[in-house]
Amino acid sequence: MALYTLPKLPYAYDALEPYIDAKTVEIHYSKHHAAYLNNLNKILEKYPEISENRTIEEILTNINDVPVDIRQQVINQGGGFANHNLYWSILSPNGGGVPSEKISQAIIEQFGTFDELKRQLKDAAIGVFGSGYGFLVMDKDSKKLEIMQTKNQDSPLSFNKIPLIIIDVWEHAYYLLYQNRRADYVERLFNIIDWDKIESLYNEAL
Repeated sequence: MALYTLPKLPYAYDALEPYIDAKTVEIHYSKHHAAYLNNLNKILEKYPEISENRTIEEILTNINDVPVDIRQQVINQGGGFANHNLYWSILSPNGGGVPSEKISQAIIEQFGTFDELKRQLKDAAIGVFGSGYGFLVMDKDSKKLEIMQTKNQDSPLSFNKIPLIIIDVWEHAYYLLYQNRRADYVERLFNIIDWDKIESLYNEAL
């Protein structure tokens, strides 16, 4: 029996068009995301106590508790699973616009303006060398918002950060539609970011 399961995609494959095409969503979700899940479950089969009554996010938060012989595999496969869970959840065909309520105030306090947040987040995502992510995160201790860049499938959770916005810049996330134009993909992604979901994640993090 599988330890974890693939979350249901909250919209149809073509729902994010024209910003992300249906074929990219289908391959990204049903092949890449599913592969991270399947690989993670295989890794954890020998260590059922690690995942018992724990989410993958809880495991990544306490990554140093994972046995050394599988720790990097859990970072890679578990990180890939968790990062994609977040990625699909914060996108919406009804997204876009600007943030509101609490997180809007926090953005202004930390970055001055929403446009400045966008600029820094886009720069972080576009500037990843190779594969990785740009994140807006909250530091667990200070409760302040930060921009963070990660490589491969590293999760901010393993660095005492709570991810709120994730921008996937692995080539499989955009290459069918945008080819080498990563900057265009990152820019257009803001049209489908679900700020209601971000607000909810922010409130949970507080």
